[in-house]
Amino acid sequence: MEFKRKSFASNPAPLLAGVIRERTPREAIATIKNYALHGANGADLHLSCLDDEYKNVESIGTIIKQAPLPILGLNYNEGLDWAITDTSEEERVALLMMAIDAGAAGIDIQGYTFDKPSKAAFREEFSHLDYSFIKPRPHEVVVDPKIIEKQCDLIERVHFKGAEVLLSNHLHVVADTQMLVDLCLFLEERKPDIIKIVTNCETDEDMLESFKSMLTIKKEIKTPVTLFCNGPTSPLTRIINPMLGGYMVFTSDGFNARSNFTQMDLQTIKQVLDGVEKLTK
Repeated sequence: MEFKRKSFASNPAPLLAGVIRERTPREAIATIKNYALHGANGADLHLSCLDDEYKNVESIGTIIKQAPLPILGLNYNEGLDWAITDTSEEERVALLMMAIDAGAAGIDIQGYTFDKPSKAAFREEFSHLDYSFIKPRPHEVVVDPKIIEKQCDLIERVHFKGAEVLLSNHLHVVADTQMLVDLCLFLEERKPDIIKIVTNCETDEDMLESFKSMLTIKKEIKTPVTLFCNGPTSPLTRIINPMLGGYMVFTSDGFNARSNFTQMDLQTIKQVLDGVEKLTK
Protein backbone atom coordinates (compact mmCIF):
# COMPACT_ATOMS: atom_id res chain seq x y z
CA MET A 1 0.00 0.00 0.00
CA GLU A 2 1.33 3.42 -0.95
CA PHE A 3 2.39 5.59 2.00
CA LYS A 4 0.30 8.74 2.42
CA ARG A 5 1.83 11.68 4.29
CA LYS A 6 -0.29 12.80 7.24
CA SER A 7 -1.08 16.43 8.08
CA PHE A 8 -0.02 18.21 11.26
CA ALA A 9 -1.51 21.60 10.44
CA SER A 10 -5.11 20.74 9.49
CA ASN A 11 -6.35 19.07 12.65
CA PRO A 12 -9.13 20.43 14.89
CA ALA A 13 -7.68 22.76 17.51
CA PRO A 14 -6.35 22.41 20.06
CA LEU A 15 -4.12 19.62 18.81
CA LEU A 16 -2.54 17.62 21.65
CA ALA A 17 1.04 16.91 20.64
CA GLY A 18 3.07 14.29 22.46
CA VAL A 19 6.77 15.11 22.81
CA ILE A 20 9.04 12.21 21.79
CA ARG A 21 12.59 12.18 23.17
CA GLU A 22 13.90 8.64 22.60
CA ARG A 23 17.14 7.00 21.47
CA THR A 24 15.87 4.32 19.08
CA PRO A 25 13.06 3.87 16.55
CA ARG A 26 11.47 1.08 18.60
CA GLU A 27 11.39 3.24 21.74
CA ALA A 28 9.97 6.15 19.74
CA ILE A 29 7.26 3.98 18.15
CA ALA A 30 6.22 2.58 21.53
CA THR A 31 6.01 6.06 23.05
CA ILE A 32 3.96 7.40 20.13
CA LYS A 33 1.53 4.46 20.35
CA ASN A 34 1.02 5.19 24.07
CA TYR A 35 0.39 8.85 23.30
CA ALA A 36 -2.25 7.83 20.75
CA LEU A 37 -3.93 5.49 23.25
CA HIS A 38 -4.12 8.31 25.81
CA GLY A 39 -5.65 10.90 23.50
CA ALA A 40 -2.86 12.70 21.63
CA ASN A 41 -3.51 13.53 17.98
CA GLY A 42 0.03 14.50 16.98
CA ALA A 43 3.64 13.85 17.98
CA ASP A 44 6.79 16.00 18.16
CA LEU A 45 9.80 13.84 17.31
CA HIS A 46 13.07 15.29 18.64
CA LEU A 47 15.44 14.00 15.97
CA SER A 48 18.56 15.12 17.83
CA CYS A 49 17.79 12.66 20.65
CA LEU A 50 18.07 9.64 18.38
CA ASP A 51 21.35 7.74 18.51
CA ASP A 52 23.60 8.69 15.59
CA GLU A 53 23.05 5.33 13.87
CA TYR A 54 19.34 6.18 13.52
CA LYS A 55 19.76 9.68 12.11
CA ASN A 56 18.96 8.64 8.56
CA VAL A 57 15.95 8.51 6.26
CA GLU A 58 15.43 4.77 6.61
CA SER A 59 15.36 4.72 10.42
CA ILE A 60 13.24 7.85 10.75
CA GLY A 61 10.91 6.40 8.11
CA THR A 62 10.46 3.28 10.23
CA ILE A 63 9.12 5.49 13.04
CA ILE A 64 6.85 7.54 10.80
CA LYS A 65 5.36 4.61 8.90
CA GLN A 66 4.49 2.75 12.11
CA ALA A 67 3.21 5.82 13.96
CA PRO A 68 -0.59 6.17 14.25
CA LEU A 69 -0.18 9.97 14.57
CA PRO A 70 1.13 12.74 12.29
CA ILE A 71 4.77 13.44 13.09
CA LEU A 72 6.42 16.85 13.32
CA GLY A 73 10.20 16.61 13.15
CA LEU A 74 12.24 18.87 15.45
CA ASN A 75 15.96 19.42 15.75
CA TYR A 76 16.84 21.79 18.58
CA ASN A 77 20.43 20.47 18.73
CA GLU A 78 19.70 18.99 22.17
CA GLY A 79 20.69 15.50 23.28
CA LEU A 80 18.78 13.28 25.68
CA ASP A 81 20.61 14.98 28.56
CA TRP A 82 19.54 18.43 27.21
CA ALA A 83 23.16 19.28 26.37
CA ILE A 84 23.52 21.40 23.22
CA THR A 85 25.30 19.61 20.39
CA ASP A 86 27.80 21.54 18.30
CA THR A 87 26.42 21.15 14.80
CA SER A 88 26.18 23.67 12.02
CA GLU A 89 22.90 25.10 10.74
CA GLU A 90 23.38 23.17 7.50
CA GLU A 91 23.73 19.90 9.44
CA ARG A 92 20.74 20.72 11.60
CA VAL A 93 18.55 21.49 8.59
CA ALA A 94 19.80 18.39 6.74
CA LEU A 95 18.49 16.18 9.56
CA LEU A 96 15.14 17.97 9.41
CA MET A 97 14.95 17.35 5.67
CA MET A 98 15.68 13.68 6.28
CA ALA A 99 12.46 13.60 8.32
CA ILE A 100 10.58 15.15 5.39
CA ASP A 101 12.06 12.61 2.97
CA ALA A 102 11.12 9.87 5.44
CA GLY A 103 7.46 10.94 5.33
CA ALA A 104 7.01 13.30 8.29
CA ALA A 105 3.93 15.52 8.18
CA GLY A 106 6.16 18.53 8.72
CA ILE A 107 9.12 20.05 10.51
CA ASP A 108 9.73 22.77 13.09
CA ILE A 109 11.91 25.51 11.60
CA GLN A 110 13.22 27.67 14.43
CA GLY A 111 13.20 31.42 14.00
CA TYR A 112 17.01 31.64 14.07
CA THR A 113 17.48 29.08 11.28
CA PHE A 114 20.59 29.94 9.20
CA ASP A 115 21.54 32.64 11.75
CA LYS A 116 22.87 30.76 14.78
CA PRO A 117 23.91 33.87 16.78
CA SER A 118 20.24 34.93 16.90
CA LYS A 119 19.42 31.87 19.00
CA ALA A 120 21.04 33.40 22.08
CA ALA A 121 20.63 37.16 21.52
CA PHE A 122 19.13 39.76 19.22
CA ARG A 123 21.58 41.02 16.58
CA GLU A 124 22.10 44.64 17.62
CA GLU A 125 23.17 45.78 14.14
CA PHE A 126 19.45 45.60 13.25
CA SER A 127 18.23 47.53 16.30
CA HIS A 128 17.62 50.66 14.20
CA LEU A 129 14.77 49.00 12.29
CA ASP A 130 11.26 50.17 13.09
CA TYR A 131 9.64 46.93 14.29
CA SER A 132 7.71 47.01 17.57
CA PHE A 133 8.65 43.41 18.40
CA ILE A 134 12.41 44.03 18.46
CA LYS A 135 12.23 46.62 21.25
CA PRO A 136 12.73 44.07 24.08
CA ARG A 137 15.59 42.45 22.10
CA PRO A 138 14.03 38.99 21.62
CA HIS A 139 15.96 35.83 20.84
CA GLU A 140 15.32 33.84 17.65
CA VAL A 141 13.74 36.79 15.82
CA VAL A 142 15.54 37.36 12.53
CA VAL A 143 15.05 40.60 10.60
CA ASP A 144 18.05 40.22 8.26
CA PRO A 145 16.56 40.10 4.73
CA LYS A 146 19.24 37.68 3.50
CA ILE A 147 18.47 35.17 6.27
CA ILE A 148 14.72 35.58 5.75
CA GLU A 149 15.17 34.79 2.05
CA LYS A 150 17.03 31.57 2.93
CA GLN A 151 14.26 30.60 5.34
CA CYS A 152 11.61 31.27 2.69
CA ASP A 153 13.53 29.10 0.23
CA LEU A 154 13.63 26.30 2.82
CA ILE A 155 9.90 26.59 3.49
CA GLU A 156 9.25 26.43 -0.26
CA ARG A 157 11.37 23.26 -0.49
CA VAL A 158 9.34 21.65 2.28
CA HIS A 159 6.05 22.65 0.69
CA PHE A 160 7.24 21.37 -2.70
CA LYS A 161 7.69 17.94 -1.08
CA GLY A 162 4.10 18.08 0.16
CA ALA A 163 4.94 18.67 3.82
CA GLU A 164 4.26 21.43 6.35
CA VAL A 165 6.27 23.93 8.39
CA LEU A 166 5.88 25.14 11.94
CA LEU A 167 7.91 28.35 12.38
CA SER A 168 8.87 28.60 16.06
CA ASN A 169 10.26 31.52 18.05
CA HIS A 170 11.36 31.32 21.69
CA LEU A 171 11.71 34.98 22.57
CA HIS A 172 13.06 34.82 26.17
CA VAL A 173 11.48 38.23 26.82
CA VAL A 174 8.13 39.64 27.94
CA ALA A 175 6.10 40.94 24.96
CA ASP A 176 2.81 42.81 24.80
CA THR A 177 -0.14 42.18 22.52
CA GLN A 178 0.77 44.66 19.79
CA MET A 179 4.32 43.34 19.60
CA LEU A 180 3.05 39.77 19.22
CA VAL A 181 0.45 40.64 16.59
CA ASP A 182 3.11 42.55 14.63
CA LEU A 183 5.52 39.61 14.96
CA CYS A 184 2.89 37.13 13.75
CA LEU A 185 2.16 39.30 10.71
CA PHE A 186 5.91 39.55 10.04
CA LEU A 187 6.39 35.76 10.30
CA GLU A 188 3.26 35.02 8.28
CA GLU A 189 4.92 36.57 5.23
CA ARG A 190 7.26 33.54 5.10
CA LYS A 191 4.19 31.32 4.53
CA PRO A 192 4.54 28.79 7.36
CA ASP A 193 1.61 26.48 8.09
CA ILE A 194 1.75 27.08 11.86
CA ILE A 195 3.40 29.82 13.93
CA LYS A 196 4.66 29.08 17.44
CA ILE A 197 5.72 31.84 19.83
CA VAL A 198 6.97 31.36 23.39
CA THR A 199 7.40 34.48 25.56
CA ASN A 200 8.22 35.06 29.22
CA CYS A 201 5.67 35.57 32.01
CA GLU A 202 7.21 37.12 35.11
CA THR A 203 4.06 38.52 36.76
CA ASP A 204 0.30 37.97 36.86
CA GLU A 205 -0.03 40.98 34.59
CA ASP A 206 2.22 39.26 32.02
CA MET A 207 -0.01 36.20 32.20
CA LEU A 208 -3.16 38.27 31.60
CA GLU A 209 -1.45 40.03 28.68
CA SER A 210 -0.75 36.62 27.16
CA PHE A 211 -4.47 35.78 27.29
CA LYS A 212 -5.30 39.10 25.63
CA SER A 213 -2.61 38.46 23.01
CA MET A 214 -4.02 35.03 22.15
CA LEU A 215 -7.54 36.41 21.73
CA THR A 216 -6.31 39.22 19.50
CA ILE A 217 -4.07 36.95 17.42
CA LYS A 218 -6.97 34.57 16.85
CA LYS A 219 -8.97 37.45 15.36
CA GLU A 220 -6.22 39.09 13.31
CA ILE A 221 -3.90 36.30 12.09
CA LYS A 222 -4.98 33.81 9.43
CA THR A 223 -2.23 31.26 10.11
CA PRO A 224 -2.80 28.93 13.10
CA VAL A 225 -0.79 30.23 16.06
CA THR A 226 0.41 28.55 19.24
CA LEU A 227 1.27 31.05 21.99
CA PHE A 228 2.33 30.30 25.53
CA CYS A 229 4.87 31.43 28.11
CA ASN A 230 7.77 30.26 30.23
CA GLY A 231 8.44 31.71 33.66
CA PRO A 232 6.93 32.00 37.15
CA THR A 233 3.35 32.74 36.07
CA SER A 234 3.39 30.74 32.84
CA PRO A 235 1.61 27.40 33.59
CA LEU A 236 -1.92 28.72 33.05
CA THR A 237 -0.95 30.09 29.63
CA ARG A 238 -0.37 26.48 28.52
CA ILE A 239 -3.92 25.61 29.61
CA ILE A 240 -5.98 28.75 28.91
CA ASN A 241 -4.46 29.90 25.61
CA PRO A 242 -5.51 26.72 23.76
CA MET A 243 -9.06 27.43 24.92
CA LEU A 244 -8.78 30.95 23.51
CA GLY A 245 -7.72 29.83 20.05
CA GLY A 246 -4.18 28.50 20.35
CA TYR A 247 -3.54 25.73 17.83
CA MET A 248 -1.74 23.15 19.93
CA VAL A 249 -0.55 21.97 23.34
CA PHE A 250 2.78 20.23 23.95
CA THR A 251 2.35 17.32 26.34
CA SER A 252 4.16 14.56 28.22
CA ASP A 253 2.58 11.16 28.81
CA GLY A 254 3.79 10.97 32.39
CA PHE A 255 7.31 12.20 33.17
CA ASN A 256 10.82 10.79 33.21
CA ALA A 257 14.36 12.16 33.34
CA ARG A 258 14.19 13.13 29.64
CA SER A 259 10.96 15.13 29.99
CA ASN A 260 10.46 18.86 29.89
CA PHE A 261 8.76 19.39 33.24
CA THR A 262 7.06 22.61 32.09
CA GLN A 263 4.91 20.71 29.60
CA MET A 264 1.36 19.58 30.36
CA ASP A 265 0.55 16.01 31.39
CA LEU A 266 -1.41 14.61 28.44
CA GLN A 267 -4.19 12.88 30.31
CA THR A 268 -4.71 15.79 32.71
CA ILE A 269 -4.86 18.46 29.99
CA LYS A 270 -7.22 16.29 27.92
CA GLN A 271 -9.58 15.98 30.89
CA VAL A 272 -9.48 19.74 31.44
CA LEU A 273 -10.12 20.61 27.79
CA ASP A 274 -12.86 17.98 27.40
CA GLY A 275 -14.50 19.19 30.60
CA VAL A 276 -14.48 22.82 29.51
CA GLU A 277 -15.90 21.85 26.11
CA LYS A 278 -18.81 20.06 27.79
CA LEU A 279 -19.51 23.02 30.08
CA THR A 280 -19.50 25.54 27.25
CA LYS A 281 -21.65 23.66 24.73
